[in-house]
Amino acid sequence: MEAAVDAGRYEPPEATSISTVADLLKKYLIQVTAKKKGRVSEAYRLQAIIRSPLGEITVSDIRPHHIAEYKERRLLSVAQPSVRRELVILRHAFEVARREWSCRMTANPVAEVRMPGNSAPRVRRLTEVEYSRLLSGAEGRQWWLRPMIVVAVETAMRRGEILSARWEDLNKSSSTLRIPDTKTGVERTIPLTCQALEAIVSLPASEDCIFPVSANAAQLAWERLKARQVIDDLRFHDLRHEAISRFFERGLSIAEVALISGHKDPRILFRYTHLRAEDVAKKLQK
Repeated sequence: MEAAVDAGRYEPPEATSISTVADLLKKYLIQVTAKKKGRVSEAYRLQAIIRSPLGEITVSDIRPHHIAEYKERRLLSVAQPSVRRELVILRHAFEVARREWSCRMTANPVAEVRMPGNSAPRVRRLTEVEYSRLLSGAEGRQWWLRPMIVVAVETAMRRGEILSARWEDLNKSSSTLRIPDTKTGVERTIPLTCQALEAIVSLPASEDCIFPVSANAAQLAWERLKARQVIDDLRFHDLRHEAISRFFERGLSIAEVALISGHKDPRILFRYTHLRAEDVAKKLQK
């Protein structure tokens, strides 16, 4: 028994319910993933690992070379950033199992495997011409689409945050909007520009949500609008990048922009920031 402990193969009675990696990940799905904001996409990734040969290996026998083999197989059909995200989730699952579920492992096997490269930061600025075309093309049956685009560009709010915003959280006198439901789970209150406030108050307050529309309907309307206006390679999330870049161009400090965007790490904030060299040159010339 002592030799098995030293080799990392001993499982005490309380851990017998977890035999294979698949067993471990199924428990992780229920106890950890289910409580996360991104539980749907994470569950999809975990199911892929569970169905793979890696899921059949017993936890006591798992070694770094098993993780490396899984990584190489996935890279044949999946992009590096996606495989990296899978391994990050897997690494956390093993760490939870080691620390909280009495799974005897000498070390986290994922920690010793070199991670695939991450994707380069996306650089896509919205031009004034494109912005004008989006606003003019958004007039029509989707009466909420034009104000939604304005709010995205003026506040750096994520699409999910915009769709979950409620009238009761809007303070017109102070021009602020409280966002209780965020990606990070930490609520924040953001200041509104005149354009953002005007766009919001132009909407009918007939329901609890400011934008009473589903995420799927919003995505479909956005894709149709881009097709009509012939605007390529523009995601709705790029409007958040655009807003953050504009905040810096207006002279806001890192702390002020972070207050609005909700970023805790300045390094991540800079990934969203794409200043134009010509704009900086004009400031220097002044």
